[in-house]
Amino acid sequence: MAGRNGRTVRDLRRANRTAVLQRLYFDGPLSRFELGPATGLSSGSVSNVVADLLADGLVEEAGSVDSDGGRPRTLLRVAPGSGHMIGVDVGETRVRVELFDLTLTELARTERPLAPQRYDADVVAAHIRDGVDEVLAATGIAPDRLLGVGIGVPGIVEHTPHGAVVHGQTIGWDAVPLEALLREGSRLPDTVSFFIDNGARTLGQAEMWFGAGRGARNAVVVLFGSGVGACLVTPEVEHGRAVEWGHLTVRVRGRRCRCGALGCLEAYAGAESLLERWREAGGRPPEGADEETALTAMLTAAYPPEGTEPDPVAVGVLEETAEYLGAGLSDLINLFQPERILIGGWAGLQLGPHFLPAVRRHAVSYALRHPAEKVTVDLGRLGPDAVTVGAAILPLADFFARGGRREPVPTGPAPAWRTALQERAAQ
Repeated sequence: MAGRNGRTVRDLRRANRTAVLQRLYFDGPLSRFELGPATGLSSGSVSNVVADLLADGLVEEAGSVDSDGGRPRTLLRVAPGSGHMIGVDVGETRVRVELFDLTLTELARTERPLAPQRYDADVVAAHIRDGVDEVLAATGIAPDRLLGVGIGVPGIVEHTPHGAVVHGQTIGWDAVPLEALLREGSRLPDTVSFFIDNGARTLGQAEMWFGAGRGARNAVVVLFGSGVGACLVTPEVEHGRAVEWGHLTVRVRGRRCRCGALGCLEAYAGAESLLERWREAGGRPPEGADEETALTAMLTAAYPPEGTEPDPVAVGVLEETAEYLGAGLSDLINLFQPERILIGGWAGLQLGPHFLPAVRRHAVSYALRHPAEKVTVDLGRLGPDAVTVGAAILPLADFFARGGRREPVPTGPAPAWRTALQERAAQ
């Protein structure tokens, strides 16, 4: 039966399960008594929901606490082994695959390198499929026990009736049907969904759930790796929206970006362009080194051990990069007026301790005074695995939205009988 707002009893039960699961997940362990005020549900509703979740194995007892004069109250928590997710980070130097339990404790991981400047979609899809098989085999978890596989990718992700399609201009992907490629030859059953999204958004999801973004209603999370991207989180876009910030024009007729345009921020602030400008200025990264190793060498040259002269070329390139990055952040400050800006990604975390003060200074100097006075600029807290963790959150968030049920929420038009009942109830 549907109420006047069109919600059925099943919808209400699912919403109640979601509310209890989320509160236990983020704030648990909690007692039934504490769950009432935390969720806004009546004590009877809490008892019914908890009984269901205990029967389903999603919640377990976690000790007890003394009450005021009465019997001790039993504490409840989400059962870690009641579900598993896989997170995948398709970076520009490697594909990382990690398996997590329901509390996002890592159980297994594997990495597969990608050849520089070669991002063949079939190769990437094969790396993901093989990585999924490997982490499942390492833990003995059956594929049909997965809640889903979340994947963070560079580029714009379009969700079509035939699956997710990736437009990754900087890596040469033009409408790549990644989800369809992953299904070809996959050993996962069709009941296990792929959740594909932009890597900056998965990073933002992780930092907002567990990292430096917790408690903020309005934030921008920056992914600084080979290139740069950002995720905007606002009350209207609660789970974040990826923005192609790296392709804002910061210099008319400037350096050519990997996307083909001139003067993009990414042509000055991404790790790939930073290292290229160091080489052009006379810097000497280790021969044949990957980007992470080369950037480490550049930082060592710019900030050597005490008693050694710093390399002025490396220092100059890093200072210029800090100014470009700060100017780019000022655009985000003026456009979105966030409470916080968080910088993550492997390059951002590596560079941050050295040039974050300069980035803050330039961001404030280029931005409008009022929003600049209200924003903080800091590093993310979750380390280089944040994109992978955020990718795993995608199936977890979907699982919570379904009230902890494994079966998908029905989509498409409602049955005719339900529509007729809803129309009658509204009269």
